[in-house]
Amino acid sequence: LYPAGVTETKSLCAAYEFTTLTCIPGNLMYNGTKIQLLDLPGIIEGAAHGKGRGKEVISVAKTADLILMVLDGGKEQVNRHREILENELETVGLRLNKSPPNVKLVPKKLGGVKINKTCELTKLGDDPNKVVTQVLGEYKMHNCDVLFRDDVTVDELVDVVQGNRKYVRCLYVYNKVDMISIEEVDKLAREPHSVVV
Repeated sequence: LYPAGVTETKSLCAAYEFTTLTCIPGNLMYNGTKIQLLDLPGIIEGAAHGKGRGKEVISVAKTADLILMVLDGGKEQVNRHREILENELETVGLRLNKSPPNVKLVPKKLGGVKINKTCELTKLGDDPNKVVTQVLGEYKMHNCDVLFRDDVTVDELVDVVQGNRKYVRCLYVYNKVDMISIEEVDKLAREPHSVVV
């Protein structure tokens, strides 16, 4: 739907959900720069595990520099689509509107685990060194230097160790807001990274 409005691409529109069945590309010229927009089929709960051709859709989303998530403002309070989509993308390693943890991990051949930090590690429990060593041990990293410049959680440490996470900006666009009260529109508009149309 979106590429058809700003590009010359034709995209099927209908009065029912999940009209788009395949990826529909469109190109937009902006200040002399060519921008490619991809209209992707809707992602449903369980998509990260292959439900509804979800893996195919999400693999395309992982290549994006920006995700524009169009949500039905009239149904968001009931269906919680934003939460479902965020969880599906998180499951496959997409981190929306987050910065990569500032942790440097350098594997070595010998010498054990050496941990240095420029800040307090308050999110790793009472004994952060033990937690870090355990997490690294789970990934068979017994010899490495670790430098923490951020106070990170265990999940963020795992993201650093695995090294295959993608951090991407996401803008949430709520449409069909004429079907809800002005208070609900105001609430949606005040959500981080959100706009109502």
